Amino acid sequence: MLNREIRSQVDKLRDAMWSGGVSNPLTGVEQLTYLLFIRRLDEIQSVEEAKALGLGLPLARKIFPDGTDGLATPGFRKDPDTGEGEDGCPYDLMRWSRFKNEKPERMFEIVDSHVFPFIRTLNGAESVMAAHMKGARLAFTRPALLDKLVQGLDDIPMDDRDTKGDLYEYLLSMIASAGENGQFRTPRHIIELMVRMMAPKPTDTICDPAAGTAGFLMVAAEYMRRTHPEIFREPKLRTHYDTRAFTGFDFDETMLRIGAMNMMLHGIEAPRITYRDSLGQDAGEDAGAYTMILANPPFAGSLDAESTSKELQRVVKTKKTELLFVALFLRLLTTGGRAAVIVPDGVLFGSSKAHKAIRQMLVDEHKLDAVISLPSGVFRPYAGVSTAILIFTKTGRGGTDHVWYYDMTADGKSLDDKRTDLLPEELQGPAPARALTEAEGTKNNLADVLARWADRDGAERDRPRTAASFCVPRDEIAAAGYDLSINRYKQVEHAEIEHAAPATIIAELRKLEAEIAEGLTRLEDMLA
Repeated sequence: MLNREIRSQVDKLRDAMWSGGVSNPLTGVEQLTYLLFIRRLDEIQSVEEAKALGLGLPLARKIFPDGTDGLATPGFRKDPDTGEGEDGCPYDLMRWSRFKNEKPERMFEIVDSHVFPFIRTLNGAESVMAAHMKGARLAFTRPALLDKLVQGLDDIPMDDRDTKGDLYEYLLSMIASAGENGQFRTPRHIIELMVRMMAPKPTDTICDPAAGTAGFLMVAAEYMRRTHPEIFREPKLRTHYDTRAFTGFDFDETMLRIGAMNMMLHGIEAPRITYRDSLGQDAGEDAGAYTMILANPPFAGSLDAESTSKELQRVVKTKKTELLFVALFLRLLTTGGRAAVIVPDGVLFGSSKAHKAIRQMLVDEHKLDAVISLPSGVFRPYAGVSTAILIFTKTGRGGTDHVWYYDMTADGKSLDDKRTDLLPEELQGPAPARALTEAEGTKNNLADVLARWADRDGAERDRPRTAASFCVPRDEIAAAGYDLSINRYKQVEHAEIEHAAPATIIAELRKLEAEIAEGLTRLEDMLA
């Protein structure tokens, strides 16, 4: 996690943008994303130059070429008297380490008129990221603001990969409102829980068809890095990790840029974050390509039937995005592939024909592993919708035996719009620094979810329906019309309350009335 000093530095950058006219948090993160990308390009070339110098070999990877860009601007022209020099800005001057030392006005001219056109057309090794930079440009016109942002970012040490990633995660916390298409950030600790439950392996190919800021992919990458160090010793695994293990789709260009940068700053040099309307006509063109799906897709209600994939419509006849996404997940998974996805509660108990069909498909045609009910305030302040995590395996021939349920009531934070921490940071999330006490466990259920999930085929089968977790046989679910809501199967213990007999209560009331009357009589005598 970032230390207090670095958080303070980032807060100053946020304040500078606000006072400089960049009031939209999403625009602010986007602008800082551009600058981080520009700094990253210089860092990559500096590393390559150091390697070449140390080995005495030619430069293997050159991002900034020799010469100038040929874009004539007032500050970069041939000498009108001698004719010496070249039109345009020298590429070397476009490097972060060079232009950061220029005066604000000069820096603004270099960055706005030359660096941004350069990254918009960048190709070669950085072409994946450059594709997301096609519309990149500064959203402000004040040189002083650019200077503040550049100097502020330059003062933050980013030699360590973890610091880079944590810095960007903190920047993403600036996005405090839902997007127009219904998207909102999934809390980091919920993503952590889902990734740990799925335990991705180095050979997995993971997809998030509604990637947004790429939170699921980033956490999955961090999990692999932490639990499978062999990735970085075996060339094939490393190549897979860098180029094929993580794929994300989104149709919001800003989110694509932010998501791709998130992956880059967490060590994925060539992130597969690409533009796609996941429910559009080209949905599922890579059917059966992924072994795992981790997602929290947007639930924007109904879609226009003409713009919705006909292939998905054949799976489930509906316009409801939440049902179409479940159909998409099944289509994208390879046989034996697994998914952990967040769905609104309506998917679990909706009474329409399409709702029932998708649930029956999960239970009868594939293997439904778990339904985890999330607290209704877990997505505040973005949304107050009730949700659940569905975990299932694509088999094509059934396999559901028992479905494991967990009724999560606390995630370590208050369930109001403030989302205040109920426990210290080290006791948050699914892997707290130490075992939680019983009282602490009532404030953070995530560690308990993870522990019970690991025993779902053992002692969990014998837990009573009054417990936080329990298993329900497939036949019982089928008999209930494939209703998957936890309230359908959970039993609530009602504490027996003993009341006094009516005659005793009446006698006590009469005694009180007599005492009140006696008191009033004494008061009247005193006043007489």
